[in-house]
Amino acid sequence: MSVAASLVQGVYILERDRQEKREGPDVLAPPWWKFFHFQLLRPLVDDVDSSIFGAVYEFKPPSSQDNDTLYRSPRYVIAFRGTLTKSDSVSRDIALDIHFIRQGLHQTSRGDIAIQAVRNMVETVGDSNVWLAGHSLGSAMAMLTGKTMAKSGMFLESFLFNPPFVSAPIERIKDEKVKHGIRFMGSVITAGLTIAMQAKQPKDLSVDPFAALAAWVPFLFVNPSDHICSEYIGYFEHRRKMDEIGAGVIERLATQNSLGGLLMSAFGKESEPLHLIPSASVTVNVGPTHDFQDAHGIHQWWKPDLRLEHKLYNYK
Repeated sequence: MSVAASLVQGVYILERDRQEKREGPDVLAPPWWKFFHFQLLRPLVDDVDSSIFGAVYEFKPPSSQDNDTLYRSPRYVIAFRGTLTKSDSVSRDIALDIHFIRQGLHQTSRGDIAIQAVRNMVETVGDSNVWLAGHSLGSAMAMLTGKTMAKSGMFLESFLFNPPFVSAPIERIKDEKVKHGIRFMGSVITAGLTIAMQAKQPKDLSVDPFAALAAWVPFLFVNPSDHICSEYIGYFEHRRKMDEIGAGVIERLATQNSLGGLLMSAFGKESEPLHLIPSASVTVNVGPTHDFQDAHGIHQWWKPDLRLEHKLYNYK
């Protein structure tokens, strides 16, 4: 976890080095990957503003590394950074944030660059040798590439830190009954709209594309005080509770559709709700958080005194 987070931080610092024109011995990014015996193969550059948004790393362990560690290590990691508030890249990053909210990140050129980079690496070295990592907007980019590869039957190990979830921050409500009631009504409405849409546009029910992704189990790292990602906690827990009360059929329809996506489909617009996934290994940072910056920051995931809770959710 901390290694993957550090490799993502390396991408952030690569872009800051570029923006501040640091070169040679003045660059600050290399220690973030060299300390863990990785080397930078190449950065991923946005074609719109020339900013560095990702990086391809290769693991180069010392000859003294034990075989068990080597077996559990990736050969390559493709990492993506999140939004930077620096003037050289903020407008492009925010535009992509909006694309994600509108469920259209897959239609952007940065998304195309990321998918092609991952696809090329997988074709060259095999899917078992490639890991993905990302933070915030970078997690959305890793989610896009991971889901794209999973649709082809290739399930990449993925570490997604503070992945954004498009929803009202229901998880911040303290009253569990109120929270469950809101989620239940949302599920009923979403399922009803889904049935209505399917009646107008019948699909081949012999193939469930959502269930086909169930074998891909990305690692999600979320903080309950971060409203950008905290809904993943409720998303999976609500699905479990709906199964317990016998409302699993409703939730199976609701869990793979969003109201925004359904409305866009009604108007004939294509959407890809990246935040809706069948399975995940969810790790929650339950330690104290000072403010939103602390709750959303990548730095929290390499702190030595982390208090974590973990649950595995497999789609049935």
